[in-house]
Order: sequence, then structure tokens, then C-alpha cells
Amino acid sequence: MQSDIKFMSLALTLAKRGWGGTSPNPMVGAVVVKNGKAVGKGFHRRAGEAHAEVNALNDAGRNARNATLYVTLEPCCTFGRTPPCTDAIISSGIRKVVVGCFDPNPKHAGKGLKVLQKAGIEVTANIMEKECRELNDAFFHWITTGRPFVLLKMAMTLDGKIATSKGDSKWVTGPKARARVQKLRQWADAVMVGGETARTDKPSLTIREFRTAKQPRRIIISRHLTPEKLKNLLPPGTEPEVISPKNRQEWISELKRLGKENVTSILVEGGGELAAEMLNAGIIDKVEFHIAPKILGGRNSRPVVGGTDPDSLSKAFQLKNVSLKTIDEDICISGYMKE
Repeated sequence: MQSDIKFMSLALTLAKRGWGGTSPNPMVGAVVVKNGKAVGKGFHRRAGEAHAEVNALNDAGRNARNATLYVTLEPCCTFGRTPPCTDAIISSGIRKVVVGCFDPNPKHAGKGLKVLQKAGIEVTANIMEKECRELNDAFFHWITTGRPFVLLKMAMTLDGKIATSKGDSKWVTGPKARARVQKLRQWADAVMVGGETARTDKPSLTIREFRTAKQPRRIIISRHLTPEKLKNLLPPGTEPEVISPKNRQEWISELKRLGKENVTSILVEGGGELAAEMLNAGIIDKVEFHIAPKILGGRNSRPVVGGTDPDSLSKAFQLKNVSLKTIDEDICISGYMKE
């Protein structure tokens, strides 16, 4: 069991190398192990290219025969843009396959493992399942609901403020926390802000600090701005889109439209009124709040979440699976929304 965790951890590390490049496919890593040593490694680089299993088997070559394959996600068993990975595994002579988690697609879940077992290959499943599933939150959500996974990221002071009353918000958090935002933009298929944030901050909503294969779509929530106005308002980047959903039903409709366009993940960066609107519509899947060790004060300073005043603490939104870490001097708290 300890060796299973060791090599699945390695497979997960490899999978993360596909960060921001595989959508609408999941990030997957694979390791071929023989006599207690990794003899082949691979990960899925981008959609349309070879899957992690094939890359690891090619790396192992003849050493794959009678070896064990560790893979973070159940191997595919159907033709897509690439042939089934199960065919490659069977042909390679692999003796055993250890899987992190099942394919979330109900049409495929478990079928890949059955194909391998039918071919006489030993199968072990659900090793580090939680970690393997969390890596591909967006893919799992999109494939099962048809809607992109929505992550609300906000930066705030210790007293819950995101800007002064006049809108000054540069900078709430430190450089390392802002670098984290660049990584989240790389992960996301689309970045979303409210119209007020677009007018006040004029954010680029692009990846600037490192080279990337793609830039996220830029979506502005506004009932007044137009794409033409935004071209002059926002820094250069992908063509800005404007949508103006008014209630949960319209939000769901927009999300399903984006899902059909292979948008699997959306990063929401504010402001406070948009955060409140989306929370109240019940369409936020996860939050990540960056908290700076600063106290701004001011009853008119802008809160991290606006909206109407609740009349009871029972109206508070609850999180589950909460995690906490530090990013230099800032604190990062993340968690999934309770249904």
C-alpha cells in the first residue's frame, strides 16, 4: 500500500504538469513501475495529443512487459481524438494497473477497468482517490452536469474589505498571492468580472507573467457595457464577451451554453456585488479567498461580498472541505459550497 501511494503521488505530480493545457480533457499522469523502480513516466500535455498512459508506456518501452502501470484516472476504452488507452495497455504486456479514480462519465465509469480485467490484467482502484478527483474538479463537474465549474476568488483585508469607498484596490494582497491568480487564470477556460470592476480596475484578465498555450475567455457581467466599449476599456486580450443574466435560471442557461462551447472552468474575480449575485443564484462551486494582514476600516469601504443585508446568520453560505494555507504574508482559505 505504501508503494502504491508513493507511485500514485508521482503520477499526480506528473499530471499537474498539464495544468492549463489539457481542457476540455482532464489532467492525467502515469508511471510504469518494474522491480520497485519507475521505468516510464508520462502525462497528458494537451487535448488531441497522446494520453498519459501512452506517453508513459512509450517512455518505458520493453520494460513495460510484466510491469505495473499507475495512472491517476481510469484509462479510456473508446475512440475519441486518440485510440483507446486500454488497447495500448493490453498490447504493452502490462501485468497490473493501479488507478487513482474512476472516469466520472456515467457512460464510461468502470468500463475501462473491466476491459483490462477481461484481458487478464490485475486492477486496483481508488488509490489517493480524493487527491486525484480534486485535481480535476472542473472536468468532473463539466462532464456530469454540462456546466463549467465556477471558482470564486477574492482578495480582501482582514476586516473583509476589497477596496476603499472610491474604489482603490491596488494592491490588497502581496506579489505571491497575485502570482497565484496568474496560475488560476491559466487553469481557467474563462475569467469573469462585473461591469463595475471592469470600469474601475480595467483588469487585463489575461496571463502575463509566463508563457502559455492559450489565454482565457474574458466575460463581463453588465447590463450597460458592450463588447465595443470594452475593447477601449480593457487592455488587449481575447475578445471580451458581455452577458447579463438576471436570475438563477438565466445563469444556468448561460453556463450550459458555455459548457457546450467546451468551457469547463470559470474563474470569478469580483467585485463584491457580482460575488453576492452568483452566491445567491447558487452557481458558485468553490471559493478561494486571499486575506491580507491589513485592516482598512471605513463603513463605506467596499465589502468582499455585497448584496442585500441578511436578517439572520442562518442565511450565511456554508463551506465544506475547507483548507487553509499561507502565501507569503497572506492567508488563503478555500472550500466547496455546501448544497
